[in-house]
Amino acid sequence: MSNNNQKTVRELINELSFKFDSANLYYGHGTDNAFDEAVYLVFSLLNLPFDVEDEKLNEVVDAEKQNKIEHFANRRISERLPVAYLVNKAWFCGMPFYVDERVLIPRSPIAELIEENFSPWISQDDQITRILDIGTGSACIAIAASIAFPYADVDAIDISRPALDVARINVEQNQLLKRVNLIQSDIFENLQGKKYDLIIANPPYVDLAQMEQLPKEYRHEPASGLAAGENGLDIVSIIIHESHHYLNDKGVLIVEVGNAQGALEEAFPDMPFTWLEFERGGEGVFLLYKEDMHN
Repeated sequence: MSNNNQKTVRELINELSFKFDSANLYYGHGTDNAFDEAVYLVFSLLNLPFDVEDEKLNEVVDAEKQNKIEHFANRRISERLPVAYLVNKAWFCGMPFYVDERVLIPRSPIAELIEENFSPWISQDDQITRILDIGTGSACIAIAASIAFPYADVDAIDISRPALDVARINVEQNQLLKRVNLIQSDIFENLQGKKYDLIIANPPYVDLAQMEQLPKEYRHEPASGLAAGENGLDIVSIIIHESHHYLNDKGVLIVEVGNAQGALEEAFPDMPFTWLEFERGGEGVFLLYKEDMHN
């Protein structure tokens, strides 16, 4: 054990894990349990990699850093603030992204698709040179897609100017200003005449009843990035109706709709959705080809 109330990294993690567990917190912004949440907070504030060597966990944390960790842990409990907002960092496709309360915290299963270059839905023979990311937020999808397809230009759009300010931070940090184009647009409003090989969208899809029942942690996120009307389809419906105008002939549309999957299938009973499966969990992501969308 450490002396003079100074604790090791391991002791801090165990202590915070117990406190988080006792506080009945809600997880869902990068972790799903108290221990991982404690690791996320402690490692982020100590700038430790998640694959840190085991002996590093036995090092004593100095008083100033320990006080900061404990202060942030108390805020996590009292304010129900997600750790990602406390430390201004979230992970997506294995990369760190700056986040704050102007954007949703990255957590989309679309990350798994990007890591696999959308195989088998998009083959290496397909020339992906133009990508659109609808509702870019932190630009995590746009940036990860631009790295997965190094010869593609990406238009990253969002209706929110504050969200685009956060996106710019991440685009600049990844030195992608020449390939990721940030555009303020209400869905397709400012994209007239543009065509894409791949459109990716993680739009708002939370229905009215679900919005009223959201845990406090989610209420720190911008409501405009979550709420999508009575059945959760306000934005998704527009994307389905209009995407074929913005896709090249062999173009692909991939959209996350989460719990709105049932409502979507009911609203579009004849649409040949391909619902994608994920090894790491997640559901409610569909794929459509341009040829499927003429309606």
